[in-house]
Amino acid sequence: MSNTTDWAIHTDQLTKNFGQQVAVGDLSLSVPRGSVFGFLGPNGSGKTTTIRMLLGLASASSGSITVLGHEIPQHLEQALPKVGALVEGPAFYPYLSGYKNLLRMDAADRFSDAPSRHGRVQAALARVGLTNAAEKKAGNYSLGMKQRLGLANALLKPRDLLILDEPTNGLDPQGTREVRNLIRSLAGEGITIFLSSHLLSEIEQLCSDVAVMSEGKLVAHGSLDDLRSQADTRLVVEVDDTARAITLLAAHNIVDPIVADHTITATVPPSIDQAAINQALVAQGIRVNKLVVEQPSLEDYFVGLTGEGFEVAR
Repeated sequence: MSNTTDWAIHTDQLTKNFGQQVAVGDLSLSVPRGSVFGFLGPNGSGKTTTIRMLLGLASASSGSITVLGHEIPQHLEQALPKVGALVEGPAFYPYLSGYKNLLRMDAADRFSDAPSRHGRVQAALARVGLTNAAEKKAGNYSLGMKQRLGLANALLKPRDLLILDEPTNGLDPQGTREVRNLIRSLAGEGITIFLSSHLLSEIEQLCSDVAVMSEGKLVAHGSLDDLRSQADTRLVVEVDDTARAITLLAAHNIVDPIVADHTITATVPPSIDQAAINQALVAQGIRVNKLVVEQPSLEDYFVGLTGEGFEVAR
């Protein structure tokens, strides 16, 4: 059995109630160290509430949390110095420069080292590509620059774990690319990234492992490859005689088809021999206008789990 220290984040039956409403219910989550872990779900599925509990910003109703091997909230002071977070969008003083904003935020952190403050702020700004905008007022930053400044704040000290809540929310395509490229760069340094998003495309581009939330419940958890393998492969056949075709398909262990007009759709194993199926249909005098095997779609799989769609084109 794995020890909780093997994981960057580990929760066991984590629950948060607001009165009679269950915001997060019995969440058992394991985030491998060094991974880019996607926390996916429609808006309102419990993602941000979970993150707030991980960071000690909200108390759990029941269950346990371990972050970097430390129990939360009991050992929050041991865990937090190694955790950077960007939650619910960065908030900065618009009339101060990016540089001075980071100085103030670092000074407010009781775990920070004052003598190294200026050097660390300069290094963090360089890391996110904001050196040339360091003296520019934060109020004049684009959304993408503000997100990068928020990441610079999370990187003012060496981190083992970054928790990012919708880091590209509201960004234009250029800002989205900037932030995603930065996340890839940070992951390349061995930092564990816990990325909350409602964008399936974002998770697919950046993450190796994923958990899917729906209405406060965990509905899927594993590597993207494992989850893809759980999605259904489908055979779609358009024929002139659906009744005879269904009988023939049943003889090949293809059952429970869905029929619409002249099109038959059925779940099949990934190893299905579509050429053999086509040959058998033609041999029985059934005209085949179309025969395709559709590979599993993560979007279809997740929609089936959550009952809701995900934004995929970003």
